[in-house]
Amino acid sequence: MTEFHDFLRHKYAYVAIGEFKPGCFSEAQKLYEEAVSMYTHGFKGAFLLQKPGTDEGIAVIMWEKIEDMESNQSETYNQILKKMNPLFAKPPITDFYEVCSEIDGGKKSKS
Repeated sequence: MTEFHDFLRHKYAYVAIGEFKPGCFSEAQKLYEEAVSMYTHGFKGAFLLQKPGTDEGIAVIMWEKIEDMESNQSETYNQILKKMNPLFAKPPITDFYEVCSEIDGGKKSKS
């Protein structure tokens, strides 16, 4: 029964879409990885995507509950974000999304 309840529990994704000043993506990536490494409770994984040949990217951070993101913030975390803010060409677009489907690429369907 626990597996069924786990199946019904949805995750949430915090998504940030932004563009960094020319040549600043790698510095922003280091700061992103530093900030994400501090997450504990409710953190389910993270991705940082970069459009090839540009300083545009998408950050996706997976959470068990939306409130878990707030509970993981600390003074050190906020200092990292302050270092990252000047690297943006313009403020990123951010929002939360509910994960409606999750498909594991490692599993093959049986015919």
